[in-house]
Amino acid sequence: MTSHDPSGKICLVTGAGTGLARAMTLGLARAGAHVLACDIDEQGLAGTLDLAKAAGAPGRVVAHRVDVSDMAQCDAAVARAESEFGQLDVLVNCAGLGPVYMRRDFVANPLRFWDADPARWQRMLEVNIRGPFLLARAAAPKMLARKWGRVVNITTSFSTMIRGGNMPYGQTKASLEAATASWAGDMENTGVTCNVLIPGGAADTTMIPLEVMPDRGKLVPAGAMAAPVVFLASPASDGVNGKRFVAQYFKPDAPLSAPGCMPVAWPDLAQAASRGLGEEDSNKKAAEARG
Repeated sequence: MTSHDPSGKICLVTGAGTGLARAMTLGLARAGAHVLACDIDEQGLAGTLDLAKAAGAPGRVVAHRVDVSDMAQCDAAVARAESEFGQLDVLVNCAGLGPVYMRRDFVANPLRFWDADPARWQRMLEVNIRGPFLLARAAAPKMLARKWGRVVNITTSFSTMIRGGNMPYGQTKASLEAATASWAGDMENTGVTCNVLIPGGAADTTMIPLEVMPDRGKLVPAGAMAAPVVFLASPASDGVNGKRFVAQYFKPDAPLSAPGCMPVAWPDLAQAASRGLGEEDSNKKAAEARG
């Protein structure tokens, strides 16, 4: 098996000022990659740089402020990665606004769609969907020209995508999940891949406020994201395209075995549609497969 070694790879990670993206940034840097750590929160980025220094990888992480909903800023972030390190090999789209952005007490007081503030609804779509598109749009052509690259999109569990009282976070992640499948198809057999990575449950980040869940031991540690993103950034993942990795089940010695890895999006429904089955038949077969 090819080593899970991303040494020398140039990565751009969004949302790197906190949470999952911070954990992935530090994991990549410790493994030898160079990372342009991007976030709109400059104070959070400063904290990430301090942690990188403490981890013995200060020179491998560079902070860059960016609003991912702004096309010019996304273009500039990709250009900064190239000017700082020479090229861009890996894009990790993790920046996102969670349910707490819509309502602080969303767990105890779920937000119904008719109560959602339209301005915040729009902002969440701009960050969670438009942002990954703008960055991938800027990065992919350069990766394709070199015939090697990675786009890693951070989505969420399928149940979260369709759960009530979760407007519109789940729907934005469902959109990014579908986009990943489409982008993977566009880049098939090019040397550039597109995959999804999720924690595999509610994660120990600021998206779950302390007052909502004081017992953080029930949450997936943010650090669980490090091993799978290191794998995806390394040559060991060559040819791995259109997959969904679940961090808490990821096994470095068997990265392509379920439940740690499965096809991205909704392949059962897509296969049923391609066979000409109606939606009712497709749902019936999916239910039978689940037992």
